[in-house]
Amino acid sequence: MSEAVGTTLSKFIADEQKKSPGATGDLSGLLSALITCAKIISREVNKAGLVEILGLTGRRNIQGEAVMKLDTFSNETLIKNLSHTGHLCIMASEENADPILIPGEYPRGKYVLCFDPLDGSSNIDANAPIGTIFSVQRCPEGVDNPVEALLQAGKHQVCAGYFLYGSSTLMVYSTGNGVHMFTLDPSVGEFLLSKANVRIPESGKYYSVNEGNYNYWEPGVQRYVDFLKSPAENRKPYSTRYIGSLVADFHRTLCYGGVFAYPADFKDPAKPTGKLRLLYEASPLAFVCEHAGGSASTGRERILDIQPHELHQRVPLFLGSKREVEWAKKFIAGQM
Repeated sequence: MSEAVGTTLSKFIADEQKKSPGATGDLSGLLSALITCAKIISREVNKAGLVEILGLTGRRNIQGEAVMKLDTFSNETLIKNLSHTGHLCIMASEENADPILIPGEYPRGKYVLCFDPLDGSSNIDANAPIGTIFSVQRCPEGVDNPVEALLQAGKHQVCAGYFLYGSSTLMVYSTGNGVHMFTLDPSVGEFLLSKANVRIPESGKYYSVNEGNYNYWEPGVQRYVDFLKSPAENRKPYSTRYIGSLVADFHRTLCYGGVFAYPADFKDPAKPTGKLRLLYEASPLAFVCEHAGGSASTGRERILDIQPHELHQRVPLFLGSKREVEWAKKFIAGQM
Protein backbone atom coordinates (compact mmCIF):
# COMPACT_ATOMS: atom_id res chain seq x y z
CA MET A 1 0.00 0.00 0.00
CA SER A 2 1.16 3.52 -0.75
CA GLU A 3 -0.26 5.10 2.42
CA ALA A 4 2.43 5.95 4.94
CA VAL A 5 2.28 5.70 8.72
CA GLY A 6 0.82 8.97 9.95
CA THR A 7 -1.71 9.32 7.12
CA THR A 8 -4.98 10.71 8.45
CA LEU A 9 -7.92 8.35 8.57
CA SER A 10 -10.04 10.74 6.52
CA LYS A 11 -7.46 10.74 3.71
CA PHE A 12 -7.08 6.97 3.94
CA ILE A 13 -10.83 6.45 3.57
CA ALA A 14 -10.98 8.88 0.65
CA ASP A 15 -8.08 7.10 -1.09
CA GLU A 16 -9.75 3.71 -0.55
CA GLN A 17 -12.98 5.04 -2.01
CA LYS A 18 -11.17 6.07 -5.20
CA LYS A 19 -10.02 2.48 -5.67
CA SER A 20 -13.61 1.19 -5.77
CA PRO A 21 -15.31 1.82 -9.12
CA GLY A 22 -18.87 2.92 -8.66
CA ALA A 23 -18.40 3.96 -5.03
CA THR A 24 -21.00 6.53 -4.02
CA GLY A 25 -19.33 7.77 -0.85
CA ASP A 26 -22.12 6.43 1.38
CA LEU A 27 -19.88 3.98 3.23
CA SER A 28 -17.20 6.65 3.63
CA GLY A 29 -19.81 8.99 5.05
CA LEU A 30 -21.03 6.36 7.47
CA LEU A 31 -17.48 5.65 8.64
CA SER A 32 -16.88 9.36 9.15
CA ALA A 33 -19.98 9.59 11.33
CA LEU A 34 -18.86 6.54 13.33
CA ILE A 35 -15.45 8.13 13.84
CA THR A 36 -17.04 11.29 15.21
CA CYS A 37 -19.06 9.19 17.67
CA ALA A 38 -15.91 7.37 18.78
CA LYS A 39 -14.13 10.65 19.46
CA ILE A 40 -17.02 11.78 21.65
CA ILE A 41 -17.11 8.45 23.52
CA SER A 42 -13.33 8.46 23.92
CA ARG A 43 -13.49 11.92 25.48
CA GLU A 44 -16.03 10.75 28.05
CA VAL A 45 -14.16 7.52 28.78
CA ASN A 46 -11.01 9.50 29.49
CA LYS A 47 -12.74 11.65 32.09
CA ALA A 48 -15.06 8.99 33.48
CA GLY A 49 -13.38 9.02 36.88
CA LEU A 50 -13.95 12.75 37.26
CA VAL A 51 -17.64 13.06 36.53
CA GLU A 52 -20.85 11.34 37.54
CA ILE A 53 -21.09 9.55 34.22
CA LEU A 54 -19.14 6.75 35.90
CA GLY A 55 -21.16 3.99 37.57
CA LEU A 56 -24.43 2.09 37.26
CA THR A 57 -27.73 3.51 36.06
CA GLY A 58 -29.66 1.10 38.26
CA ARG A 59 -31.37 -0.66 35.35
CA ARG A 60 -30.56 -3.72 33.26
CA ASN A 61 -30.33 -4.14 29.48
CA ILE A 62 -32.10 -6.71 27.31
CA GLN A 63 -29.35 -9.21 28.20
CA GLY A 64 -30.20 -8.86 31.92
CA GLU A 65 -26.86 -7.20 32.65
CA ALA A 66 -26.36 -4.10 34.76
CA VAL A 67 -26.07 -1.03 32.54
CA MET A 68 -23.29 1.45 33.22
CA LYS A 69 -23.96 5.17 32.79
CA LEU A 70 -21.22 5.29 30.19
CA ASP A 71 -22.98 2.43 28.34
CA THR A 72 -26.10 4.56 28.10
CA PHE A 73 -24.17 7.62 26.98
CA SER A 74 -22.31 5.65 24.28
CA ASN A 75 -25.48 4.02 23.01
CA GLU A 76 -27.36 7.33 22.82
CA THR A 77 -24.40 9.05 21.16
CA LEU A 78 -24.31 6.47 18.37
CA ILE A 79 -28.07 6.48 17.79
CA LYS A 80 -28.38 10.27 17.85
CA ASN A 81 -25.44 10.93 15.54
CA LEU A 82 -26.13 8.16 13.02
CA SER A 83 -29.90 8.29 12.61
CA HIS A 84 -29.95 11.44 10.48
CA THR A 85 -26.99 10.69 8.17
CA GLY A 86 -29.04 9.21 5.33
CA HIS A 87 -26.65 6.25 5.11
CA LEU A 88 -28.68 3.75 7.17
CA CYS A 89 -31.96 1.92 6.69
CA ILE A 90 -31.98 0.43 10.20
CA MET A 91 -29.74 -0.13 13.24
CA ALA A 92 -29.48 -2.62 16.09
CA SER A 93 -27.65 -2.23 19.39
CA GLU A 94 -26.72 -4.77 22.01
CA GLU A 95 -28.36 -2.44 24.53
CA ASN A 96 -31.75 -2.25 22.80
CA ALA A 97 -34.33 -5.03 22.85
CA ASP A 98 -35.77 -4.05 19.49
CA PRO A 99 -34.35 -2.80 16.18
CA ILE A 100 -33.68 0.93 15.96
CA LEU A 101 -35.76 2.38 13.16
CA ILE A 102 -34.72 5.49 11.29
CA PRO A 103 -37.17 8.31 12.14
CA GLY A 104 -39.53 9.19 9.32
CA GLU A 105 -38.21 12.74 9.00
CA TYR A 106 -34.75 11.46 8.04
CA PRO A 107 -33.77 9.88 4.70
CA ARG A 108 -33.17 6.13 4.67
CA GLY A 109 -29.91 4.83 3.26
CA LYS A 110 -28.67 1.50 1.93
CA TYR A 111 -26.70 0.18 4.91
CA VAL A 112 -27.50 -1.77 8.05
CA LEU A 113 -25.51 -1.12 11.23
CA CYS A 114 -25.17 -3.39 14.28
CA PHE A 115 -23.06 -2.28 17.23
CA ASP A 116 -21.98 -2.94 20.78
CA PRO A 117 -21.70 0.64 22.08
CA LEU A 118 -19.31 -0.09 24.95
CA ASP A 119 -17.92 -3.60 25.19
CA GLY A 120 -16.23 -4.47 28.48
CA SER A 121 -17.92 -1.69 30.42
CA SER A 122 -17.85 -3.72 33.64
CA ASN A 123 -14.13 -2.90 33.64
CA ILE A 124 -14.63 0.89 33.71
CA ASP A 125 -14.01 1.24 37.43
CA ALA A 126 -10.72 -0.67 37.05
CA ASN A 127 -9.59 1.59 34.17
CA ALA A 128 -9.17 -1.44 31.89
CA PRO A 129 -9.46 -1.07 28.10
CA ILE A 130 -13.00 -1.04 26.70
CA GLY A 131 -14.34 -0.50 23.19
CA THR A 132 -17.05 -0.03 20.57
CA ILE A 133 -17.64 -2.81 18.02
CA PHE A 134 -19.48 -2.22 14.75
CA SER A 135 -20.72 -4.20 11.75
CA VAL A 136 -22.00 -2.81 8.42
CA GLN A 137 -24.02 -4.71 5.82
CA ARG A 138 -26.04 -3.68 2.80
CA CYS A 139 -29.80 -3.60 2.99
CA PRO A 140 -30.73 -6.34 0.49
CA GLU A 141 -32.77 -5.34 -2.52
CA GLY A 142 -36.39 -6.38 -2.45
CA VAL A 143 -36.59 -6.46 1.36
CA ASP A 144 -39.71 -4.50 2.29
CA ASN A 145 -39.21 -4.97 6.01
CA PRO A 146 -35.82 -3.51 6.97
CA VAL A 147 -35.85 -5.57 10.18
CA GLU A 148 -35.15 -8.61 8.01
CA ALA A 149 -31.99 -6.90 6.78
CA LEU A 150 -30.46 -7.22 10.26
CA LEU A 151 -30.49 -11.01 10.17
CA GLN A 152 -27.73 -11.63 7.64
CA ALA A 153 -24.78 -14.00 7.87
CA GLY A 154 -21.50 -12.30 8.71
CA LYS A 155 -19.95 -13.19 5.36
CA HIS A 156 -22.15 -10.48 3.84
CA GLN A 157 -20.57 -7.69 5.89
CA VAL A 158 -19.06 -4.88 3.85
CA CYS A 159 -17.21 -3.36 6.78
CA ALA A 160 -16.53 -4.21 10.40
CA GLY A 161 -14.19 -3.11 13.13
CA TYR A 162 -13.81 -1.64 16.58
CA PHE A 163 -12.60 1.34 18.55
CA LEU A 164 -10.42 0.54 21.55
CA TYR A 165 -10.32 3.05 24.41
CA GLY A 166 -7.19 2.33 26.41
CA SER A 167 -3.83 4.02 26.97
CA SER A 168 -4.53 5.41 23.51
CA THR A 169 -7.67 5.30 21.38
CA LEU A 170 -7.41 2.99 18.38
CA MET A 171 -9.59 2.21 15.40
CA VAL A 172 -9.14 -1.15 13.68
CA TYR A 173 -11.33 -1.91 10.68
CA SER A 174 -11.64 -3.74 7.38
CA THR A 175 -13.75 -3.32 4.28
CA GLY A 176 -12.55 -6.67 2.99
CA ASN A 177 -9.33 -5.20 1.63
CA GLY A 178 -6.95 -5.79 4.51
CA VAL A 179 -7.14 -4.75 8.16
CA HIS A 180 -5.87 -1.32 9.10
CA MET A 181 -5.05 0.26 12.46
CA PHE A 182 -5.25 3.93 13.39
CA THR A 183 -4.36 5.81 16.58
CA LEU A 184 -6.14 8.96 17.74
CA ASP A 185 -3.78 11.90 18.18
CA PRO A 186 -5.63 14.02 20.76
CA SER A 187 -3.49 17.06 20.00
CA VAL A 188 -5.00 17.37 16.53
CA GLY A 189 -8.18 15.33 16.99
CA GLU A 190 -7.35 13.01 14.11
CA PHE A 191 -6.88 9.27 13.77
CA LEU A 192 -3.50 8.59 12.15
CA LEU A 193 -2.45 5.40 10.40
CA SER A 194 -0.28 3.33 12.73
CA LYS A 195 -0.26 0.05 10.79
CA ALA A 196 -1.63 -0.93 7.38
CA ASN A 197 -2.41 -4.51 6.36
CA VAL A 198 -2.32 -5.96 9.86
CA ARG A 199 -1.67 -9.72 9.83
CA ILE A 200 -2.29 -12.01 12.77
CA PRO A 201 0.52 -14.53 13.33
CA GLU A 202 -0.16 -18.07 12.06
CA SER A 203 0.27 -19.22 15.66
CA GLY A 204 1.02 -17.63 19.00
CA LYS A 205 1.96 -18.37 22.58
CA TYR A 206 -1.02 -16.95 24.48
CA TYR A 207 -4.51 -18.21 25.18
CA SER A 208 -7.27 -16.03 26.56
CA VAL A 209 -10.22 -17.67 28.31
CA ASN A 210 -12.11 -17.42 31.60
CA GLU A 211 -10.93 -20.62 33.27
CA GLY A 212 -13.34 -20.00 36.14
CA ASN A 213 -15.90 -21.70 33.89
CA TYR A 214 -13.74 -24.79 33.35
CA ASN A 215 -16.03 -27.20 35.23
CA TYR A 216 -18.99 -26.12 33.08
CA TRP A 217 -17.34 -26.72 29.69
CA GLU A 218 -17.88 -29.76 27.52
CA PRO A 219 -15.04 -32.34 27.73
CA GLY A 220 -13.51 -31.42 24.36
CA VAL A 221 -13.03 -27.80 25.44
CA GLN A 222 -11.52 -28.91 28.75
CA ARG A 223 -9.04 -31.14 26.93
CA TYR A 224 -8.18 -28.30 24.56
CA VAL A 225 -7.31 -25.87 27.35
CA ASP A 226 -5.39 -28.59 29.23
CA PHE A 227 -3.43 -29.21 26.02
CA LEU A 228 -2.53 -25.54 25.65
CA LYS A 229 -1.30 -25.39 29.25
CA SER A 230 0.81 -28.53 28.96
CA PRO A 231 4.35 -28.66 27.56
CA ALA A 232 4.78 -30.52 24.29
CA GLU A 233 7.80 -31.89 22.48
CA ASN A 234 8.24 -28.87 20.23
CA ARG A 235 6.78 -26.06 22.31
CA LYS A 236 6.45 -24.55 25.77
CA PRO A 237 3.08 -24.31 27.53
CA TYR A 238 0.94 -21.40 26.41
CA SER A 239 0.67 -18.42 28.77
CA THR A 240 -2.69 -17.09 29.94
CA ARG A 241 -3.73 -13.52 29.17
CA TYR A 242 -7.30 -12.55 30.06
CA ILE A 243 -8.69 -9.07 30.68
CA GLY A 244 -12.41 -9.80 30.49
CA SER A 245 -12.99 -7.15 27.84
CA LEU A 246 -13.61 -8.81 24.46
CA VAL A 247 -12.22 -5.92 22.41
CA ALA A 248 -9.05 -5.73 24.49
CA ASP A 249 -8.51 -9.50 24.56
CA PHE A 250 -9.08 -9.79 20.81
CA HIS A 251 -6.81 -6.84 20.04
CA ARG A 252 -3.95 -8.46 21.93
CA THR A 253 -4.61 -11.72 20.09
CA LEU A 254 -4.63 -9.88 16.75
CA CYS A 255 -1.25 -8.34 17.55
CA TYR A 256 0.53 -11.33 19.10
CA GLY A 257 -1.33 -14.40 17.90
CA GLY A 258 -2.81 -17.27 19.88
CA VAL A 259 -6.48 -17.70 20.66
CA PHE A 260 -9.34 -15.96 22.44
CA ALA A 261 -12.06 -18.37 23.52
CA TYR A 262 -15.47 -17.99 25.10
CA PRO A 263 -16.92 -21.51 24.92
CA ALA A 264 -20.49 -22.42 25.68
CA ASP A 265 -20.95 -23.55 29.28
CA PHE A 266 -23.69 -25.14 31.31
CA LYS A 267 -23.55 -22.73 34.25
CA ASP A 268 -26.50 -20.64 33.09
CA PRO A 269 -29.41 -22.68 31.64
CA ALA A 270 -30.70 -19.48 30.00
CA LYS A 271 -27.55 -19.23 27.86
CA PRO A 272 -26.84 -22.79 26.71
CA THR A 273 -25.31 -21.75 23.39
CA GLY A 274 -22.74 -19.31 24.73
CA LYS A 275 -22.52 -15.77 26.03
CA LEU A 276 -21.23 -13.60 23.18
CA ARG A 277 -23.66 -12.02 20.73
CA LEU A 278 -23.39 -13.02 17.11
CA LEU A 279 -24.41 -9.75 15.48
CA TYR A 280 -22.66 -7.29 17.79
CA GLU A 281 -19.50 -9.13 18.86
CA ALA A 282 -18.67 -12.46 17.23
CA SER A 283 -19.49 -11.64 13.61
CA PRO A 284 -17.71 -8.27 13.28
CA LEU A 285 -14.58 -9.49 15.07
CA ALA A 286 -14.60 -12.68 12.99
CA PHE A 287 -14.66 -10.50 9.84
CA VAL A 288 -11.64 -8.54 11.05
CA CYS A 289 -9.83 -11.69 12.17
CA GLU A 290 -10.30 -13.54 8.87
CA HIS A 291 -9.21 -10.56 6.80
CA ALA A 292 -6.08 -10.40 8.93
CA GLY A 293 -5.33 -14.05 8.10
CA GLY A 294 -6.87 -15.64 11.19
CA SER A 295 -9.82 -17.89 11.88
CA ALA A 296 -13.11 -17.67 13.80
CA SER A 297 -15.33 -20.59 14.76
CA THR A 298 -17.92 -21.76 17.26
CA GLY A 299 -15.76 -24.87 17.52
CA ARG A 300 -18.08 -26.58 15.07
CA GLU A 301 -18.80 -24.05 12.33
CA ARG A 302 -17.39 -20.89 10.82
CA ILE A 303 -18.79 -17.80 12.54
CA LEU A 304 -19.27 -15.91 9.28
CA ASP A 305 -21.43 -18.72 7.82
CA ILE A 306 -24.01 -18.66 10.62
CA GLN A 307 -27.45 -17.48 9.53
CA PRO A 308 -28.88 -15.47 12.45
CA HIS A 309 -32.43 -16.29 13.51
CA GLU A 310 -32.83 -13.68 16.23
CA LEU A 311 -31.48 -10.23 17.03
CA HIS A 312 -29.67 -11.13 20.25
CA GLN A 313 -28.50 -14.61 19.31
CA ARG A 314 -25.51 -15.91 21.30
CA VAL A 315 -22.73 -18.22 20.13
CA PRO A 316 -19.55 -19.86 21.43
CA LEU A 317 -16.41 -18.23 20.02
CA PHE A 318 -12.86 -19.36 19.24
CA LEU A 319 -11.01 -16.50 17.60
CA GLY A 320 -7.39 -15.98 16.62
CA SER A 321 -4.50 -17.67 14.85
CA LYS A 322 -5.38 -20.44 12.42
CA ARG A 323 -3.42 -23.17 14.19
CA GLU A 324 -4.94 -22.62 17.61
CA VAL A 325 -8.51 -22.35 16.28
CA GLU A 326 -8.02 -25.50 14.21
CA TRP A 327 -6.85 -27.35 17.33
CA ALA A 328 -10.00 -26.23 19.16
CA LYS A 329 -12.20 -27.64 16.39
CA LYS A 330 -10.33 -30.95 16.45
CA PHE A 331 -10.58 -31.36 20.23
CA ILE A 332 -14.31 -30.58 20.18
CA ALA A 333 -14.78 -33.10 17.34
CA GLY A 334 -12.87 -35.72 19.32
CA GLN A 335 -10.03 -35.87 16.76
CA MET A 336 -7.29 -34.90 19.25
